[in-house]
Amino acid sequence: MKTVLIVHAHPDPDSLTAQLARAARAELRAQGHEVIQSDLYAMGWKAVYDAHDFPDRVDRERLSFVAESGHAFSTGTQPDDVRAEQAKLMAADAVVFQFPLWWFGMPAIMKGWIERVFAYGLAYGWQGAGNRYRYGEGGFAGKRALLSVTTGGPAEDYGPRGINGQLDELLFPIAHGTLFFPGMEVLPTYAVYGTGRIDADGVEQAKAGLAARMRSLFDDAPIPYRPQNGGDYPDRHVLADDVAPGVTGLRAHLR
Repeated sequence: MKTVLIVHAHPDPDSLTAQLARAARAELRAQGHEVIQSDLYAMGWKAVYDAHDFPDRVDRERLSFVAESGHAFSTGTQPDDVRAEQAKLMAADAVVFQFPLWWFGMPAIMKGWIERVFAYGLAYGWQGAGNRYRYGEGGFAGKRALLSVTTGGPAEDYGPRGINGQLDELLFPIAHGTLFFPGMEVLPTYAVYGTGRIDADGVEQAKAGLAARMRSLFDDAPIPYRPQNGGDYPDRHVLADDVAPGVTGLRAHLR
């Protein structure tokens, strides 16, 4: 038995996002896994990351998020809602993020969940070593992550030559920069396209497809991102000249 955290964001409890979250939960429980969830809108989650997140300030003259986040995390002075979500996250063997693609990213409330929960000393600056442990190592190493995304536009818009850009590249800042950075194994995205015109049969197919991904959640191969400390980045910043020569941009960071 594994523990899976489902984080989902949509204000309508009958939305496709909510239906998919329920389908994922039902399938995981049918497999015998423990499921915990964070329904961010239903929780009234505070999305804005600000000075109120640091009741015991190191410096009351200047707000340094890195310094204050590290201090609050290390001294146990974070707000209760943040500590509760961190406890869920640390208990989870896998995290499923279910959300609609709004303006080519996740809803602001989910971005705020990440900003507030991914504290210094936990998701970055791990073990007080700065950037020594990141991209494949860190506080979330050993956990799996899946982005389950719905888009209003058709699949063609998000293909290799689609006008909106390829979905995997649009999600790279989340998959690689947010989830792989603290050590998670990030699985290939599950996407439901064309939801602006989806019918009842389409909803059932979408739910069945996600249920199938839940059955293979702990077996699927992760996206083969290059780890920082695997030898491809000798200075921990730039790929070595002999690694993927001539390849630039996002593709260069895939093995």
